[in-house]
Formats: sequence, structure tokens, C-alpha cells
Amino acid sequence: MRFGPTSIVLALFLGALAGPAAAADALNIYSARHYDSDELLYDGFQKATGIPVNVIEGDGPELLARMKAEGNNSPADVFLTVDAGNLWLAENEKLFQPAQSKILDARIPASLKSPKNLWFGFSTRARLIFVNAKKVDPKLVQTYDSLADPRLKGKICMRSSSAVYNLSLLGAMIAHWGPAKSEQWVKGVVANFARAPQGADTTLLQSVAAGECAVTIANHYYYMRLVNSKVKGEQDAAKKLTPIFPDQDGFGTHVNVSGGGVMASAPHKAIAVKFLEFMASDAAQNIIAGANYEFPAVASVAVTPELKTLGKFKRDPLNVSFYGQNQARAQAIFDRAGWR
Repeated sequence: MRFGPTSIVLALFLGALAGPAAAADALNIYSARHYDSDELLYDGFQKATGIPVNVIEGDGPELLARMKAEGNNSPADVFLTVDAGNLWLAENEKLFQPAQSKILDARIPASLKSPKNLWFGFSTRARLIFVNAKKVDPKLVQTYDSLADPRLKGKICMRSSSAVYNLSLLGAMIAHWGPAKSEQWVKGVVANFARAPQGADTTLLQSVAAGECAVTIANHYYYMRLVNSKVKGEQDAAKKLTPIFPDQDGFGTHVNVSGGGVMASAPHKAIAVKFLEFMASDAAQNIIAGANYEFPAVASVAVTPELKTLGKFKRDPLNVSFYGQNQARAQAIFDRAGWR
């Protein structure tokens, strides 16, 4: 059963009326993921185990605040969200407990999970550079570092620095380069802005395609949505974009995760761990990868034919937990550089 944010209080009230016996064999998920395909995941788990799944959806900050307020009385067993930075925020609030599982240890790469097994990535997304080749030679922007090249002055459009995608990217750079070089890079990118930061990944891609700017950064699946759109205007926009996997001769392209963990106060810990193990199964990985053009986290699961068109690429092997650990420092750097 799925509930939107406005149904949360009613759902919990009805759950309380149902009593301990009804709650004993159910899984309660708080999810900040908003993909229709997730219904297939919940249905798949319920069919495989016979365990009912109750889902409460909301924005990440809203759900984090709710779980903090609920404390040990929270009915949540699992928290699902996008971006390692958001998972780290929940970890920092001590909302997760370790999930010990041989299945998760074997199937989820160490770089895509908390070193303490507090949360696990179940899909990955690559942060690519996109170029309008009529405006800028793609050869000039083969690395993230190149975005600070003065030759790109007035060519770059970006989303706000407070967007967790940007915070995580800079968090990774801080881990690779250190804070001094990272701040120098941010100042260089700001100097190349075509306009003040605005919009989300899809609108930025469309701005580059329209020639309003020439270069941006976006998660790969936003581009794939345009490529495979049934709307001609979106298809045409995709044809004007050149996707670039940055840093193929360096540390590799930045990748992030969508994932989840077992709540510290989970009433049904064993069932919660079983759900995370299901999320790492071939069946669930194929649903995750196929529905939103994301890459599967499990290496043995094949990518979709659509994603194969992007080609193979070298991924940054940095553990994604660094994105959250460096988040506050990243925001401070953005603020000092005037990236709003």
C-alpha cells in the first residue's frame, strides 16, 4: 500500500488500530524516491515473500525530519532515497543501523555502500558533461577540471549549488584534489557562467540544446529520457547534445547512487534486511535499471540496450560516503565563490 505525504497521519493511525499481530508481518518503507517503477519493486517483494509492503512517500528533508521527530517510536523499517549525500545525512542523524548480510556483501560493491554497512546503493547514475558542439568544441571539455578553462567564459549553465548532486560532485573533488584546488576550480567555473544558476538537469540540457549556453553537467538518465522521449521536441534537443564521460584518463567519471538502509528503530529488522537483499537481486536490479535508465549496482546484471548506446566508461572508484562527509565543506566553498 502506498501513501502520499498527506496520508501519513491517517496511515499511521490505521496501522496502530490494526494492532501488533497485523504489524508483525508487514514492511514499512519511507521513500524519497518518486519513480512509478518502484511499485514493481514493492509488488515483487510482496509476491516473493508474502509480506505486505506499506510505503509513505515524501521529500527527503521532510521524511528525515519526520523520522527524527518520531525517534524510537517510528514505524519505518527502511528509508529509500537518491544520492549518497542524502543517505549520509540520515546516517549522520543516527537514523540507520548496520545490516549484516552475506548477500549484500557479495553483490553490492564496497564503493557503493556505507563502510559501516549502514546503507547500500542499489543503482548508479553518472554525472556527465553535455556540450552543444556548434558552440563549443567537445575536445575542450573532457574533464571536470576543464570547466574552469577561461576559454569557456560565458558558456556554462548550472543548477544551484544547494542541489545535492552538485554538493556530492564537489565532495568527491575535495576527496581527490583537496579543498584548496577544489575552491580554485569552483571560482573558475563561476567565472564561466552564462547566467546565474537555475533550473534542474532536464531544463539545463534543453538550454544547452537551444544555444542559451553551451555546456552543462547532468545525470546521464535525464539525457536518456530525452533521447527516448515520444515528444519530438525533446528528441530534437537530445540530438543537439554531445554527452561526455569526464576524466577517462584520470580518476574516472563521478557516479552516485540511489539506495537505502535499515532504520535504527525498525520494528521489523529481519524483514527490512530481507527487502534490501531483494533490492540486490537480479529481478529487482533489472527493474531499477530498466525503468529509469539507471545503471544497476550489481556488476553481473547487464545494462539495458538503451544504456549500451552510451558506451562503456571508467567510473570513479571513490567510496560514495565521501560525498556526504565533505558536504558541509563543499557548500562553504560554493558560498565563498558566489555559486548560489
